[in-house]
Amino acid sequence: MFGPSINRASAYAKVSVETGVTSADPHKLILMLFDGALLSISSARHALERKDIPAKGIAISKAIEIIANGLDASLDFDAGGELAMRLSALYEYMTDRLLYANLHNNQAALDEVAGLLGGLRESWEAIAPQAGRTAHG
Repeated sequence: MFGPSINRASAYAKVSVETGVTSADPHKLILMLFDGALLSISSARHALERKDIPAKGIAISKAIEIIANGLDASLDFDAGGELAMRLSALYEYMTDRLLYANLHNNQAALDEVAGLLGGLRESWEAIAPQAGRTAHG
């Protein structure tokens, strides 16, 4: 009658994320993008350890999508100036490293990008009261 509990848990998680997105301020949305990218990289790392190549590829593709079409696309170059340009270059570097990790099953590249994203996430979280004056605007 009902699907497995994992399907219910997945549906709940999706509703939770969608609810979080609709009620989040712009600053919180960027944090959610960082979290999503970091979670995808973690999933890719675990898939790589299990030698589950298709799952690794899917997780890396999701991380690239979040970085390129979420974080990078949200940059406000008018308000952020040089900082926004540097972040954009860093996001491009991260996507290149993720592509490398995918092609070469390279965990070190995954760890490198996770470290960079983690540092950016911490910095972004720390400036919450000043969110209106940042490159992500």
